[in-house]
Amino acid sequence: MIETNRPAAAPADDEPDLLRDQFRQLLRYRRLIGAGIGIGLLGGVYLGISTADTYVATADVVLRAPTDDPFNPSLAPDKAINIGSERQVALSSSIANEAAKKLGVSASGFAALRSGLQVTNPPQTMVLRFTYTASSPKEAAKRANAMTEAYLLKRQESLDATRDKMVKGYKEQRDPIAKQLDELSKEIARMPAGAGRDAASSAKTDLQSEVGGYNTKITKLEALDMTPGRVTSAATAPPGADGPGILMSLALGAAVGLALGLLAAWVRLVFDPAPRSEGDVARALRAPVLGYLPRDRTGGGPLLAAGEADPRLAEEYRSVAFRLAYDSRFADRRRLLVVAPRGSSETAAAVAVNLAASFAETGKDVLLIEADLRTPVLASQLPTDAGGRPRWSQTPGGQKGGGRHSDSEWPDGRQLVVDAGESGSFDLIPGERARNVPRALTSPRATRLISEADSPNATVIVLAPPVLSYADALALVDRVDGVLVVCNPRGVHRTDLSRIRELISGAGGTVLGAVLHAPLPGEKRGRGKDKTPAPAPAAGSPAGGPQPPQPIPYEVAEPEQHIPGDGTDTVALRTVRMGRR
Repeated sequence: MIETNRPAAAPADDEPDLLRDQFRQLLRYRRLIGAGIGIGLLGGVYLGISTADTYVATADVVLRAPTDDPFNPSLAPDKAINIGSERQVALSSSIANEAAKKLGVSASGFAALRSGLQVTNPPQTMVLRFTYTASSPKEAAKRANAMTEAYLLKRQESLDATRDKMVKGYKEQRDPIAKQLDELSKEIARMPAGAGRDAASSAKTDLQSEVGGYNTKITKLEALDMTPGRVTSAATAPPGADGPGILMSLALGAAVGLALGLLAAWVRLVFDPAPRSEGDVARALRAPVLGYLPRDRTGGGPLLAAGEADPRLAEEYRSVAFRLAYDSRFADRRRLLVVAPRGSSETAAAVAVNLAASFAETGKDVLLIEADLRTPVLASQLPTDAGGRPRWSQTPGGQKGGGRHSDSEWPDGRQLVVDAGESGSFDLIPGERARNVPRALTSPRATRLISEADSPNATVIVLAPPVLSYADALALVDRVDGVLVVCNPRGVHRTDLSRIRELISGAGGTVLGAVLHAPLPGEKRGRGKDKTPAPAPAAGSPAGGPQPPQPIPYEVAEPEQHIPGDGTDTVALRTVRMGRR
């Protein structure tokens, strides 16, 4: 056994392979990534155009607190000045009004004047940076300097007003005391020497000390350096526009758009219910992926791939057959059930036919049974010869079945020999429309037909309708316990694959593996819809020439002919019970 022990998931330490696999998965959503890049480029164009005529001028002002000794300040500037409050003052309407007077801006342009200003404070500094944006470089520099001057002027006025108010308050407190001191001095001059004069002199000394304190405070305030700050860097006309330029804007837009596209693709990938990789398929089915059919040949050309100009498809089928041949679960009984999850079984039919040809090429006696009794098409699509009569085509009475039974019960003994070219030939039991499909599939004749795989060197391959559309495959699982699932990974959900595994396991079968293929021509992504393929002319038959025998069509008369459920409804379970009986 070669492939059965292969782990379904990649090794945990194989990080480069996992990254490459995830990147390939993201590239499946090229439209999302392209849309993100397109949006980013549009944003880059807008940025480049909108900033092409935008000019920015900057002026820096360092603030200082009033001090009587600038070389030995008694209080640190960052403690004396609230830089956040000063920034808000610089952005206030009073500063803009003062600048508007200097610039001669009318009331209608006041809002635009104020909106162009930005004031920031570099960290750990006492600097206010005035940045002005305008459509002209000279206008930007002029307005930035006007805003700076207006701010310094307003701050100077505010400091002067505060000092004057404090000086006035001290004087108002000092003057009554000074007047009282003058009156007391006059009284002392008129008083004779004695105890009363000594007491008056003591009171006079106290009043003189109090007046001196007020005078000291007033003198100290009047001696303060009230400079509000100084301009360290005046605004000058900028040499160029503020924007990054059209080329840089496009590059930035493309980078941001690519990031947005990848993010959108990742979100879409996370919420995508479809298998993201072969590992997801293997984990859902708990079976290995045995092959991936080449894209350019999927769904096109004849069913038989042998003899085609491009040998890749035939080699892929041979590889799948080789892996099955060395799987002990298949090699012990040599029975294989080929099914699709839902929708069209066209690719499943191609896989069944080509696996039969591959096993015939190795010398096996291969019998292909078309158990699709609802839309049988293999007899009309394969080069067949009805002259041969294999041993398993005998009717229960031991006679060769050359015609149809009166009750049209399938299988009716009719057999065809399929010419697979250089691969040899294999036998085909074509499907035939039946009035009661579950009864036909579970009939003793069908059971004896499948048991031909017990003969030496014999292999039986059974093609059944989609397992989630009809219960036919589940009725055959207990006799053909090895199941091969053929699906388009972008057209089936992970939950569907898990459901298939549970149904097959519950019916007593085993999923041997999966064969993946790309979407068929004209097939949309997502869950496939059930559709009945129209019979096509046999490959190699000339137009108007003899055609292979066709099954007699029957009108659907009973509800059990079509089982619209997903394989778990009441009719499906009843079909499985019939098969086990």
